[in-house]
Amino acid sequence: MIHTDVPIPAPAGFGKPVSGLRRGLYEIMFESDTRTGRQFDLALIGAVLLSILVVVLDSVYSIQVRHGALLDVLEWGFTLLFTLEYCARLYCVEQRLRYVTSLFGVIDLLAILPTYVAFFVPEAHALLDVRILRLVRIFRVLKLTLYVAEYSALGQALRASRRKITVFIAFVLMLDLLLGTLMYVIEGPEYGFTSIPVAMYWAIVTMTTVGYGDLTPHTDAGRLLASAMMLLGWGILAVPTGIVTSEMAAQRITRALGTHTCRNCGADGLDLDAKFCQECGAPLSAQRQD
Repeated sequence: MIHTDVPIPAPAGFGKPVSGLRRGLYEIMFESDTRTGRQFDLALIGAVLLSILVVVLDSVYSIQVRHGALLDVLEWGFTLLFTLEYCARLYCVEQRLRYVTSLFGVIDLLAILPTYVAFFVPEAHALLDVRILRLVRIFRVLKLTLYVAEYSALGQALRASRRKITVFIAFVLMLDLLLGTLMYVIEGPEYGFTSIPVAMYWAIVTMTTVGYGDLTPHTDAGRLLASAMMLLGWGILAVPTGIVTSEMAAQRITRALGTHTCRNCGADGLDLDAKFCQECGAPLSAQRQD
């Protein structure tokens, strides 16, 4: 179930118009802490999910043969709808170039561009199957992350814990290097461990408990080392989950203590008694009165 009770911060740095139609559109399309903004986001989420369903159904040969024409009409309908949305976003923001080059703008463009490319360059199939271009439309699923508060909270937790996760990954890679080198010494080229990089690949596959089976130890010492790595992998896989979970819990505590979000730039975590946003300088008192 998708929850939208928590306000979703607007993308920072796009510029909110002072007044007029552009300001009204901006509040609807970029601010989810208003009633109309939430309704717009829910409608857009529904459109994104339906468009993804059309792409998935179009990839099934039997359905495509029977209902290909209908799927094409639906696809063009969603493409025109998202094109209109993209143009409306360009119209209502002050800093259009910053929006176009931002992650939000790139995702919005990727949601509509492949359909137009396949239409205007039909001979592209000589170099690349056009269906590959059609599959790129699955990028529309990324648009869902822009309108769901839980995605935003998860992204903030990942950003806050990126240093811890980086150190952890570096430690795991060093461990894979040591254990892979040890397995290379134990097994050797005779059993497929032809180099240390190959042994490291085996160590990563084993420690993550994937177990492709393309490389397997044959000696008793190698099997003992592999067994230890499999058991070690269970514990290692739980560490990143704990890091991210602790950060999300800390964010919930912070929100419970009371913070404020700037509607102009989307900065959150501001003190409730703050008069101006520390990121963009916009007055917060006027926003609270709205």
